Amino acid sequence: MLPIDAAAHSSRWRRRHPGEKAVLGFGLTALAVCLPPWPGAPLVAAATLAVLLGPAGVAPRQLWRAWRIPLGFCVTGAVPLLFQVGAEGGLVTLAPGGPAAAGQLLLRTSAASLGVLLFAFTTPVSDVLPRLVRAGVPAPVVDVALVMYRISFLLLDSVRRIREAQAARLGLTTRAATWRSLAGLGATAFVRAFDRAARLQSGLAGRGYDGTLRVLVPRTAVSRRFLGATGALLAGLVALTLVLERLLP
Repeated sequence: MLPIDAAAHSSRWRRRHPGEKAVLGFGLTALAVCLPPWPGAPLVAAATLAVLLGPAGVAPRQLWRAWRIPLGFCVTGAVPLLFQVGAEGGLVTLAPGGPAAAGQLLLRTSAASLGVLLFAFTTPVSDVLPRLVRAGVPAPVVDVALVMYRISFLLLDSVRRIREAQAARLGLTTRAATWRSLAGLGATAFVRAFDRAARLQSGLAGRGYDGTLRVLVPRTAVSRRFLGATGALLAGLVALTLVLERLLP
């Protein structure tokens, strides 16, 4: 199991309805995208961090390890805005207003990614997928997603074990040996994926699979108090951003 999935299953908000956490997490993401990047994005990021590290109980180290990957994509996407190609000053030159545009994009995307992580750190995928059928998603699509979600962890575990076995047999000592081990790892993982799929199909057929996977979903009631606090937080961020936008240069 990936660290973010383990954190979601042990989260303080594990028993809360996924809809509540979706309103909070994706609401903060929408504010990060729609509000002015300054000072809206920093305010949204600060509020999201406060919720993640406070009521949600996410460990700072876990949050940083999960956030640094999307943050790297945010930086990579902002860097090209600093330059322009084919201008009069040369082949590649600094773009007029490039630093401001890059900074705004970086603020928006980094704050928006925190909102998505808030939902991911507090809501396991196994709690969301079965409820999508009630939201109108076709049942076969949800079944395929559930099966792929389960198989992905099995394959990741298989890849880890194969990698450890190759390292124990000195398969990573040289560059040539590393490439051979990598090719063997890919081939073995490919074969095991088909084997897992065939065994899963046989198991489902033996249990009378009729085209629908019936999953027991724990009953959770939607908290009006939580939704009210979420609405107050989002409205407060909007109001504070509009006020500070007029006061700050």
